[in-house]
Amino acid sequence: MTVQDDLIAVDLVMARARAAQTRYETDATQLRYDRAAQAAGWAIMQPEHNRALAELSVQTTGLGNVADKITKNHRKTLGLMRDIAAAKTWGVVADDPATGITEIARPVGVVGAVVPSTNPAATPANNIINALKGGNAIVLSPSPKGVPACALLLDYIYAEFDKIGADRDLVQMVPAPGSKEKTQRMLEGSDIVVVTGSQDNVRRAYSCGKPSIGVGAGNVTVIIDETADLAAAASKIAASKTFDNATSCSSENEVIVVDAVYDAFVAEMAKTGGALVQDEAAIIAKLWPNGHLNRDVIAQDADKMLVALDMVGKVPADTTYLAVETAGIGPDHPLSGEKLSRVLALYRAKDFDDATRIAGDILSYQGAGHSIGLHSSDDSRALALGQTIPTCRVIVNQAHCFATGGAFNNGMPFSLSMGCGSWGGNSIDDNLNWRHFIQTTKIVREIPAVEPAVEDIFAEYWAATGA
Repeated sequence: MTVQDDLIAVDLVMARARAAQTRYETDATQLRYDRAAQAAGWAIMQPEHNRALAELSVQTTGLGNVADKITKNHRKTLGLMRDIAAAKTWGVVADDPATGITEIARPVGVVGAVVPSTNPAATPANNIINALKGGNAIVLSPSPKGVPACALLLDYIYAEFDKIGADRDLVQMVPAPGSKEKTQRMLEGSDIVVVTGSQDNVRRAYSCGKPSIGVGAGNVTVIIDETADLAAAASKIAASKTFDNATSCSSENEVIVVDAVYDAFVAEMAKTGGALVQDEAAIIAKLWPNGHLNRDVIAQDADKMLVALDMVGKVPADTTYLAVETAGIGPDHPLSGEKLSRVLALYRAKDFDDATRIAGDILSYQGAGHSIGLHSSDDSRALALGQTIPTCRVIVNQAHCFATGGAFNNGMPFSLSMGCGSWGGNSIDDNLNWRHFIQTTKIVREIPAVEPAVEDIFAEYWAATGA
């Protein structure tokens, strides 16, 4: 097929999606939207489907591990279904007699979603469920390696749709094989664009001429201060760092430990499988051969990682991740950036203020806006980070990759896409959620005038300035 044929094929998909969305919205009810979202949710959570998707994801992308992907597919979807269960996305959603304004929820239309290879089932499922809940159609553009898992997910969704009489054209993907040209055509034909993954794709989305929601790069930095429960901190970091082989953008990449508890934390870290490495040059040489991340290390199991980094016999046999001592920050010090592997950069700070400075420098280099972690019993320090560090989330005393995208023991919306605000070059600072998939029409009625006198507004200012 020629490039023009490919573009025509995309146009046909978009046309079917638009027609399906119009039918979906016509004579809609909240139940209709809810049923479609439930169908998509069960399509991935059904245990046999979940396992098949996890196995295919690892087989085709070579990233992560099956057991953790099963957990991710289940918990992320279950949490999302909980979040949207009572959400009202159709009809009148607000009515305020005081302002005379009535708000009616409306779909955004056709959603174009670009999804990454790191979560080729969980991320598209999250987007699909949110889109359907809001009355939209959605067209997906998976990464090339993520195509098989995405296609299988759609097959499962179609089977559930057939049970409830839903239109299959509400959920489609760009015809395989994927290409930049096809993705661009999809973006341009959508009503709103949602992009998770590479920053190149985010930038392309923002320049496609349509409203776009992109999310920023992760490079999670965590501070451990002298008041922290060191054993708990080490255990949570180990669980988070190794989950799905560090494929999550919320996986810890740098840990900054204050001097007073540095050695004690290293000892606790060793108990959880974290091996201290002091020869950073050797790790850098193996992790970034030719200046690029080593594919034999990215998102691999511990045994494969240790072989690729030539660490077998140099660290304990039960090592599950490496903590590499370093002090450098910036492009000449790659350990200070995202590593997508079971490798952690370990920094030593004089005190909390110094740790805050180091964290700010790291995030200014990479990961601004995404999130920062703190293990501490002093809550004022979380507030201090929230007021000074360029971040949208301060995760306190939690396993970061489980907490940032929503957890059953915190109040964040369940999501696999974290907005990073202006610091990360994003249009949102929240976790991507159902609210981003609807818009509202306002009915505006006349009310008694509320017009202040000039002195009501400026009297205090005049008194303060002598005006």
